[in-house]
Amino acid sequence: MAPTGRPTLAVVGATGAVGAVMLQILSQRADIWGEIRLIASPRSVGRKLAVRGAEVEVVGLSEEAFDGVDIALFDVPDEVAAAWAPIAVARGAVVVDNSAAFRLDPEVPLVVPEVNPHAVRMRPRGIVANPNCTTLTMIVALGALHAEFGLRELVVSSYQAVSGAGQAGVDTLRAQMSLVAGTELGTKPGDVRRAVGEQTGPFPEPVALNVVPWAGSLREDGWSSEEMKVRDEARKILGLPQLPVAVTCVRVPVVTTHSLTVHARFQGEVTVDGAREILATAPGVVLYDDPEAGEFPTPADVVGTDPTWVGRVRRALDDPTALELFVCGDNLRKGAALNTAQIAELVAAERTA
Repeated sequence: MAPTGRPTLAVVGATGAVGAVMLQILSQRADIWGEIRLIASPRSVGRKLAVRGAEVEVVGLSEEAFDGVDIALFDVPDEVAAAWAPIAVARGAVVVDNSAAFRLDPEVPLVVPEVNPHAVRMRPRGIVANPNCTTLTMIVALGALHAEFGLRELVVSSYQAVSGAGQAGVDTLRAQMSLVAGTELGTKPGDVRRAVGEQTGPFPEPVALNVVPWAGSLREDGWSSEEMKVRDEARKILGLPQLPVAVTCVRVPVVTTHSLTVHARFQGEVTVDGAREILATAPGVVLYDDPEAGEFPTPADVVGTDPTWVGRVRRALDDPTALELFVCGDNLRKGAALNTAQIAELVAAERTA
C-alpha cells in the first residue's frame, strides 16, 4: 500500500488507445489512488503523460515494475496479458485484465460492476477479467432487465465501430474515406473495392461506404471469434450457462461507439412500460426513446459518454414475452477503460472495508 494509505495503481499499456482513455477516466473519477504507475513497451519508456494534473514518466514492462503495486490494469494484447498478468500477481498485485486471455477461465471472474459486482471477490488466480466491448455495449441494460424478468433467449446483431479493431482500424477507415471522396460510387459492383485498392487494413472488405458482416477470426461452423465472445461472455456474466444466444457481428464505417439490435425473450409476459421503468432507473443506462420526436441513440450522440444508451424499446410483434431494443455504447469508454477502472475501484474498496 502506498505511504498515503491509498493503493498504488499500475496502468499497463498506458500509451495505447485504451490506455489513453484510461488516463482520462482516472482524472475524471474520484481520487482514490496513491501512486499511479504507467507501464508500457520499451519504445515508450521515458515518455511523460498527464495523469490527474501531473506528468508521469512511463517505465518499461518488467517484473520489477510491479513491485509495490496493489492493482494493475492491463490494456495490452492477449499474448502479453497471458504472459505478464501472472507475474504481476506473483509480485503482489491484483490484475484487472482487458484482454481476452482470461475471460472464460473458470477461476477468473468476468465482471460488470452494475450487473455482478459480487463476483469480483472470487478470484483464486488474483485476476479479474473485463468483458469484450461488444458484450459491454448491451450487458448493463440486459442485466437490469434479466434481474426483473428472467432472460431465456437472446438474438443480437452488432454494428461495430472500426476502433474496435484498434488504431489500425481507425487509420484504415480514414485512408479509405480519403480515397473514395469525390468519386462516383454505388452504381457498379466493386466500385468501392476498386477505389480503395489494397487499403483494407484489418478488415476483409472495404469499410468506407460499406458494411462488413464479419468481426474477428474464423471459428467452427462459420462463426466468428467476436460472435462467440458475445455468446460466451453474456452467459458467464449473467450466470446463465445454457442461455440460447444467436449473434451476427457487423463492422460499420463509424470511428467509435458500437451499436446493437437486441431481441430478448424472458420467462413470462413483459410490457414496454415495465421495461422502460427498469431501464430509466438502472445504473449506467440512459433511456433515450421517443421515435415520434426523432429521439433514439446513435453513435454520434453517444461517443465520448459513459452510459449504455437504449432506445427503440418495443414488444416483439408476435411474442408477448420478448422485447426489441437498440443500444449504443462508446467501445473505448464503458466498452474498455471505464469498466476496467470500475472493477479496480471495487477491488480497492475491499482493502479499505
